[in-house]
Amino acid sequence: MLDEVTSEKVEKIALEIINLSRNKLLVNLRFMDMALSQPKIESRADLTQSAATDGRVYIYNPEHILTAYRVEETLPTRSLLHSIFHCVFRHMFINPSVDIRYWDLACDIAAECVINDLDLPYLNTMKAQQQAAFIKQFAEELKLPSAEKVYRFLMDKNLPEDRLLALTALFKADDHQLWYLSDEEKAAMGLMEGGSGGSLSEGIGDGGELTVISRFELAGVWTDISERMSIDLISFSKQRGTEAGLLVQNLKEVNRERYNYEEFLKKFAVRGEIMKINPDEFDYNFYTYGLSLYGNLPLIEPLEYKDVKRIRDFVIAIDTSGSVAGDLVQTFVKKTYNILKTTESFFTKINLHIIQCDAAIQEDIKITTQSEFDEYLARMKLHGFGGTDFRPVFSYVNSLVECGEFDNLKGLIYFTDGYGEFPAKKPPFESAFIFIDEGNDPPQVPPWAIKLVLRKDEI
Repeated sequence: MLDEVTSEKVEKIALEIINLSRNKLLVNLRFMDMALSQPKIESRADLTQSAATDGRVYIYNPEHILTAYRVEETLPTRSLLHSIFHCVFRHMFINPSVDIRYWDLACDIAAECVINDLDLPYLNTMKAQQQAAFIKQFAEELKLPSAEKVYRFLMDKNLPEDRLLALTALFKADDHQLWYLSDEEKAAMGLMEGGSGGSLSEGIGDGGELTVISRFELAGVWTDISERMSIDLISFSKQRGTEAGLLVQNLKEVNRERYNYEEFLKKFAVRGEIMKINPDEFDYNFYTYGLSLYGNLPLIEPLEYKDVKRIRDFVIAIDTSGSVAGDLVQTFVKKTYNILKTTESFFTKINLHIIQCDAAIQEDIKITTQSEFDEYLARMKLHGFGGTDFRPVFSYVNSLVECGEFDNLKGLIYFTDGYGEFPAKKPPFESAFIFIDEGNDPPQVPPWAIKLVLRKDEI
C-alpha cells in the first residue's frame, strides 16, 4: 500500500501515466490510432493485476500502475501495448476447446514477441532480454510466433508444471479474466451497460434505446481495425525503413482468409441424376386438377429424378516425398473421406482414385464403394519418400482419361508441400494443390491450378 499518497492522488497519477503511455504510442505508432482509441479506459482498485481488457474496455489497478512505474517507467506503456495487441490479434475470441493455461501463455508470448521485435527504446524492460533468450532457443521450431502456432508448439511440448509457471511469469503483462466472462458476468461487475462503469460499446439503437454490441460484433470491430492497420503499416514501414517484421506477419496471419475445405471440395462436383422427387419442378395444380376431373388419373406424373451435384469421378493425389509427414497425410485423407461419404457428396456408385507419388507413381487404389474406402483407410500405408515431381501423376491420370477410366473426371486434388516440377500444360480437368500453412509462403502454382492453403486445424 502506498501509504504516503492518498487513494485519490494514486488514481489521478495512475490515469496520467496511462494517458501518457497511450499518447506516446499514438505519436510513435500512428498506424495504431484506431486500436489505441477503441477501448474505454477505466480504473478498478479490485483488479488483481495491473490491467486487463476484453476489447470493449481497458481496466487498470491504479496502485499497481504506480508501483510498476516506480520499478520501470516503461512497464505501463509496454503493458498497455501488450493488451492492445491481444485485441488486434483477437486473442480473446477463443475456441472453447482450448486449454486456457496454454492459450493464455501462447497469447502473451505472441504479444511480447511483437513488442520486442519493434525494438523501441521506450518499450524496453528487464524481462525483455530473458524473453529473447527463450525465443532464440525455440526460434527454429516456432517460426512465426502467432498465438495459434505457439499454442500448438506448447501443447506438443507438454511442459512440466514448473516450466509452465516460469514461462507464464516471464511473459505475463496483464490479466485475461475478462476473456472468459459472459456479458452477464461483466454487467454484474459494472463493465457493461447497466453497471457503474458504463460500456465502451454503448450506442443509440433505432428506437433510441441504449444498445451493447455482442461479442460477435466486437470481433468484427477488431477485424476491421486489424485490416486497417495492415494497410497503414505499409506507409509506416517505408518511413522507418523496416518491415516491422513480426507485427506485419501476425497481422497477415490473423487477417488471412479462412477456408472451408468442405465447401472447397464441392467445387469439384459433377452433375448427375438420382432417384428423388424434385418438388421445385412439380406443379400440383395440374396434378390435383386431373384427379378431380378423372377420378384417379393425374394430368402430370411427379418427376422421379432430381439433378443434383454429387462427386462421382475424382482423384486424390498424395505427395509421399520425405518432406511431407505421414500423420498429416493420414489426417488429410480421413478428412476428405468424411466429406465425401456424406449423403450429399456420394453417388450410389463412385469412382475414386487415390494415388501416392513422389518422383514416380507409387500406388493407385481405386475406390467404388464406401466399404472399399473404409477398408483402404484401415490398411493405408505410405510408399515412396523420394523426391517430388508432379508430372507423373498428371501424365498417369491423363492416360486413365484417354482409356475411358472416368466418365466425367471433374477434378484432382494434390496434397503436397509444393516443391516439385509442375506440368507445362493445363490438364483437361480441374486441378488444385493443397498446402499446409507452416509460416512460410508456399510456392506459386501454374495459372491453370487452384491454390489452397490450410492450417492443420482446418484439416
